[in-house]
Amino acid sequence: MYSFEGRVRYSECDDAGRLSLVSLINYFQDCSTFQSESLGLGIARLSEERLAWVLALWRIEIDELPPLGTPIEVSTWCYEMTRAHARRNFELRGADGRSLARADSQWLVFDVDRGRATRVPAEQLVYASPEPPLEMGPLDRRLRAQGEGAPCAPLVVGSRSIDTNHHVNNAQYVRFAEDALIGLGRRVRPRTLSVLYRAQAHLGDVVTPVAYERADGWDVDLTDEAGASYALVRFQER
Repeated sequence: MYSFEGRVRYSECDDAGRLSLVSLINYFQDCSTFQSESLGLGIARLSEERLAWVLALWRIEIDELPPLGTPIEVSTWCYEMTRAHARRNFELRGADGRSLARADSQWLVFDVDRGRATRVPAEQLVYASPEPPLEMGPLDRRLRAQGEGAPCAPLVVGSRSIDTNHHVNNAQYVRFAEDALIGLGRRVRPRTLSVLYRAQAHLGDVVTPVAYERADGWDVDLTDEAGASYALVRFQER
């Protein structure tokens, strides 16, 4: 297990003065990145080998988004590591040790030159942890939107959404989906967030969100100009 401590900053808060959903995701991503750097297997090392870890899907369960100034601890561990993929948990805890949010996720190693997933290198198996997985709902690898969707205003991917892998960062897809719903007059406060990533969006790409209302929340399919999906974001509010 790898952990680091922090404190909720004003720049990480939403309009209610609490840690925003995108900031929560960034904490989880940062935690795994810090672990990689601490092991000497970080961004520079992967770049030399023309490889990158990419997120295939995750499920985030939220009990509480902490308010400004709250001391927090973020942890991550790989409870399953094979030559095909990694399964990784994340957890956000308060100073009293109470779990505030947690995530389950599946990761693949991406061959940058060949443009596809490849076998996990033997040196990356060092992430395997004896920690058991968290008790959470299942990862849904078959997320599909149902019914009639409402197309939202398209957006052009700008430089602030691009990370060191030169594609849209995982958290930014969630921001795109949140903004699309706000444009429809809907503000979500999800208890569960699931994201299935299907394709990579790059600088200058046009993304059209399509919103589907559900009994328990919303699906937002982020599509390209041909209607193919970059990512499906599911917000479950109850």
